[in-house]
Amino acid sequence: MTRYNEVLDSLRMAYDGGAADRDRSEKPEWKRQERETFLERLRAEDCQRLLEVGAGTGQDSAFFLQEGLDVLATDLSPVMVAHCRAKGVDARVADFLNLDVPPASFDAVYAFNCLLHVPNTDLSAALEAILTVMKPGGLFFLGVYRGRGHEGPLERDDHVPWRFFSWRTDEQIQRFTSRYFETVDFHVVESANFQSLTLRRPR
Repeated sequence: MTRYNEVLDSLRMAYDGGAADRDRSEKPEWKRQERETFLERLRAEDCQRLLEVGAGTGQDSAFFLQEGLDVLATDLSPVMVAHCRAKGVDARVADFLNLDVPPASFDAVYAFNCLLHVPNTDLSAALEAILTVMKPGGLFFLGVYRGRGHEGPLERDDHVPWRFFSWRTDEQIQRFTSRYFETVDFHVVESANFQSLTLRRPR
């Protein structure tokens, strides 16, 4: 049984080493569409303050910042955080279980392809930590690649060291999130095998 604190160091090392290449990568259209749809929901509900967890090099945080939101980006990789700051984004080093921000201080949280690095043993704790920093009624975008319910390192990974992944079924991810959040939308981007969830902290 893998715990989150057992994979943190290897994840940090992998993403420190891969930050420059990831920052040069072009974002596919389906990812842009997912991001735009969430922005539309934020605007419809007058959400102003956004926390991005697992922000990587800050491409999405910079997008939301340019669209007028007040953004804080967090990532476990110091090199990734440096890339965020180079884009003018307020960013800090933090992991999912240690966000170190005041409770109920954000209208929304954005997590794109990062919570798949949290083992099932600690996913509930990570979701609860995210819930805690959200205002009641706040929106949470959670997007991850789907799987068959298996966990472990990604063999033949293009990062060094190999990264840990938890590949969850549609039923699994919704079972976890329904303990803490109301579901606004769930759909699968079939071309990418990607689970897209927009969730709400109960009022």
